Amino acid sequence: MSHLDPRLLLQGYATGIFPMADSRDAHELFWVEPRNRAIIPLDGFHLSRSLRRTLRSDRFSVTHDRDFAGVIAACADREETWINAELEQAMRALHASGHAHSIEVWAGEKLAGGLYGVKLGRAFFGESMFSHRTDASKVALAWLVARLKVGNFTLLDCQFMTEHLASLGAISIPRESYVAFLSAALGGGVDGASTALADGAAGAADSPADFLALDRLLELAGAFGGGVPAGYVIAQLLGHTS
Repeated sequence: MSHLDPRLLLQGYATGIFPMADSRDAHELFWVEPRNRAIIPLDGFHLSRSLRRTLRSDRFSVTHDRDFAGVIAACADREETWINAELEQAMRALHASGHAHSIEVWAGEKLAGGLYGVKLGRAFFGESMFSHRTDASKVALAWLVARLKVGNFTLLDCQFMTEHLASLGAISIPRESYVAFLSAALGGGVDGASTALADGAAGAADSPADFLALDRLLELAGAFGGGVPAGYVIAQLLGHTS
């Protein structure tokens, strides 16, 4: 594969596959379709007591789409990575078109952690995350889950299972089950996704996803009673602790 077109990239996600490279310096990309897929059920995120305390503290501030380039660069800046220059460029193009998003976690003015992924219909495909401070990537994921819950998303794809993801509530499902979840999230399957891509507004016609709905909720929460801290709202949205 060469010169990865952003539209082709979206079509790949719509059919349940995604691209990877062997290394940062690799010149080739290949499509991957795991036999088992990791997802985080949006009502099954594991919010520990310690993470709840971190969310409700003022240790970090959290933004979205403020520094997409910085997040993907940080995700790729490790000894072993599957993000080569071509994939990074294609993802940045998807971000420019509104199909890819980042969550940034800040310690003061420094980027402490974050994640990025692709939005299509009511599905969000988590691509990669990084952490330079303890719990920063967990905070990023917690904010993402809350954003997806408020925004009427139905699928958070994590690609491959890891111990870290499992500790946060990720489960592994067979390819057939994943395809069914993906079809529902795209509002009827690949054909529905293709139609949405054609008119520039991916999503189910009857209940579209809204990545910005959380922003309006946080604005509303800050408008009453002197303002409710954003981290408190996120913790409440994620529900139970253990």
